[in-house]
Amino acid sequence: MPLQEVNFPPPKFGEPYLLTPGPLTTAFEVKEAMLKDWGSWDGEFRDLTKKLRSSLLSLLGPEKKLYDCVPIQGSGTYAVEAMLGTFVPKDGKLLVLANGAYGLRAAQTMDYLNRNYHLLDKGDYLPPRGNEVADILENDKAITHVLVIHCETSSGILNPLEEIGAVVKSAGRKLLIDSMSAFGAVPVDPQRIEFEAMVSSANKCIEGVPGFGFVFAKLSALQASKGNCHSLSLDVEAQWSAMEKSGQWRFTPPTHVVAAFLTALEIHKEEGGVSGRGARYTNNRDIMVSGMRDLGFETLLDEQWLSPIIVTFFCPDDQAFDFQKFYDFMKSEGYIIYPGKLTVVDSFRIGCIGRMDAPVMKGVVAAAKKALGSMGVKSAAPPKIALMERQRLSELKE
Repeated sequence: MPLQEVNFPPPKFGEPYLLTPGPLTTAFEVKEAMLKDWGSWDGEFRDLTKKLRSSLLSLLGPEKKLYDCVPIQGSGTYAVEAMLGTFVPKDGKLLVLANGAYGLRAAQTMDYLNRNYHLLDKGDYLPPRGNEVADILENDKAITHVLVIHCETSSGILNPLEEIGAVVKSAGRKLLIDSMSAFGAVPVDPQRIEFEAMVSSANKCIEGVPGFGFVFAKLSALQASKGNCHSLSLDVEAQWSAMEKSGQWRFTPPTHVVAAFLTALEIHKEEGGVSGRGARYTNNRDIMVSGMRDLGFETLLDEQWLSPIIVTFFCPDDQAFDFQKFYDFMKSEGYIIYPGKLTVVDSFRIGCIGRMDAPVMKGVVAAAKKALGSMGVKSAAPPKIALMERQRLSELKE
């Protein structure tokens, strides 16, 4: 469907729009798919699992034959821990590239696993760059794997995945990708970015509901990882082996969530797949960012790093601005936004993903304007320190 013809009906039952990086607003058909009960060991549900795995693999393109897809029960963080625990050897070492909460969470996971890692922490504003990664890999030969967050949703940075992937490949190391909030809308082509494993989640850009994540992994990596995992329930290789043998999940699967996800995948395909979904999200972002800037708000990030997933805005410096009041007003207008996670200045985030289109994003801007008026905010401009911090990012341009 051409982008300009998209015009979604509002959520039913008076639901607000979820302007978050997932869970997000889903299509009514996705919700409706959860009305049927499934037997987890029944042949019909095994067929659903098979279709789930093959449909996701098809999104990888021609290189899919080198990979398999393994769903893992739980939230996205469960899938990240499963990937790290399964594919980083007990005697290996992981380079964690962090520029927000989710990279730091991966480092915390490695602490819990009691496995060796090196943390490159870029703070809230800056992406990791290829030359930095190359230097670390050159000076630390013990590093076997590198983890990169595709889209760091605590700031909204879309990290330079191809740049980092090229460096990792050149150094003979293995790349792990947390594409939790980007897969399905931002391309990840294994022909251009060679990765050992990558994770995402049902309730992100495919627009399903929470309940499971999934791991794409090279077949060679799966075969080599037997017995490496620290956990019974998070062992990707064991889950893969069981599914290959019986078609079943090892433990109780989220049956309704799987059925809903398959409906979401059909809608994703009808929209034009990754490119179609990404185009709508990009349009959502551009409309919303332009409108918010017209109101006086400033984005955390310079244009080159803005993702089509979620955007961080500085809170206004105006003494009349109160985030909780702003949040409550936006919710009363039908829009749930997201608190910020920055450490230097106050901020908030507005997501661009989910069953939303241009009219919705225009409504977000209109609601924000009304919220400022209700609080008596005369200027939405951020404090000077916020602009000084953003300037640091601008100076990074090559």
